[in-house]
Amino acid sequence: MSGRTGGGRRTRRPPRFYFSLRSPYSWLAYQDLTTHHRSVAATLEWVPFFEPDELSRTLLAEAGGAFPYTPMSPEKHRYILQDVRRLAAERGLALSWPVDREPVWEVPHLGYLAAARHGRGAEYIALAARARWELGQDICDRSVIGGFGVHLGLDGEELASASDDPGLRAEGVRVLLEIQRDGVFGVPFFVDHYDKYWGVDRLPAFVSALAGRSPGPAEPPGGPRPAPDGHGRTVDDGHAGGCG
Repeated sequence: MSGRTGGGRRTRRPPRFYFSLRSPYSWLAYQDLTTHHRSVAATLEWVPFFEPDELSRTLLAEAGGAFPYTPMSPEKHRYILQDVRRLAAERGLALSWPVDREPVWEVPHLGYLAAARHGRGAEYIALAARARWELGQDICDRSVIGGFGVHLGLDGEELASASDDPGLRAEGVRVLLEIQRDGVFGVPFFVDHYDKYWGVDRLPAFVSALAGRSPGPAEPPGGPRPAPDGHGRTVDDGHAGGCG
């Protein structure tokens, strides 16, 4: 979020990557970003994009916000199944398509905020991505999220119950308001000042714009780092919110 210097001059906000732990296209963008553009990944604010449950929708409405919603057709769903398998195969990625049963997306995404406040947001994303897209696990299952604790050196119960934490709920609403302010309607979504890029295929243009040059050689593999704000704030598979 933009701030001001001691002299009252507005500071420019860092570029942002809106990601969703639900979205396969966001997963693909995450893989491309952390494999080929490590130094760029380290400069971004990583902002989670998630569909609010009833409580979050109520809190969001009370804050004067709203979440973009676009139902997905069966035809679009079938296309996405094919498309993501093709894109994953092109990248040499193993894919195990998960099955979501009555998902509550605050569970994994507020769990991310909980991990990020301990400086472990990047590692949490890596674990969640592997669990969902390589192992086919249900990341809305609290036991799955709690299991990340042993790998992160964090309290698994804190991660698993993040959606019950009033402070993290409030932080989640602030994130949802950011989504609205930045005009994000799907993921992956990249923002640099007034410039916006939607979709995994727009990542090279985003990286090029940040570098101020045409796309160059890939950078060495690596992963994102928590954003300077301490929350690591630095979807879409055709579900509510569009397709990247």
